[in-house]
Amino acid sequence: MQNSPRRRYREQVIGEIKQAALAQIDAGGPGALSLNAVAKTLGVSGPALYKYFRNRDELLTVLLLDAYDDVAGAVRETLEATADEPARHRLWALAAAFLGWAAAQPHRFALIAGTPLPGYEAPPESVGKARAVLGPFLTVLAQGRPAPVAGSLTGQLGEWAATTPAVADWVRTWAPDGDPALLLTTVLSVWSRLHGVVSLTVHGQFTGMGFDPAALLRAEMDAVADRLGLD
Repeated sequence: MQNSPRRRYREQVIGEIKQAALAQIDAGGPGALSLNAVAKTLGVSGPALYKYFRNRDELLTVLLLDAYDDVAGAVRETLEATADEPARHRLWALAAAFLGWAAAQPHRFALIAGTPLPGYEAPPESVGKARAVLGPFLTVLAQGRPAPVAGSLTGQLGEWAATTPAVADWVRTWAPDGDPALLLTTVLSVWSRLHGVVSLTVHGQFTGMGFDPAALLRAEMDAVADRLGLD
């Protein structure tokens, strides 16, 4: 039975394991995650957890994918909530949603954007999860006039889209009428600016500098919006 007591119990235990694991990561970073430590927190034996997760990496993967889904949901909701606003304002809002999510739970941001753990390899599905975070940005960027940037970057990204169906499909899903090469160039610029400001914020690099990092992020998005001619 789909919603049997056994299933509900299993889901409850998995939820408790994940919460204990996130508390560990919050205290010591992703490298601090340990199934034995999680078991101790929950008052059970280490082997008892292997009924739910085969090893630390499997638990880490679930937490990683959950984090991507959570931030993608926050960004997507913002896209929908700002549907009637000018494109530039929507770009500000999307960036602010990402910043707000990361600043509120830096330990989860570390899972998706922190230093890779030695020996851990993120699963292939994490690529699609990451693209879901940037998808709403493509929708807004397509409202402008993307133009090639100096050098060969646009050509390289155009070739990437042409030879990788998943990339081309991703762009078409969020921006059906946009030029994949030009949009990829622009969204890459947004991604690098966004992660730069957010990473510095999360790591406290702006502390004591006397300004709101959100203002810097807005200025970075304005630079992209100006290039695209977004209202």
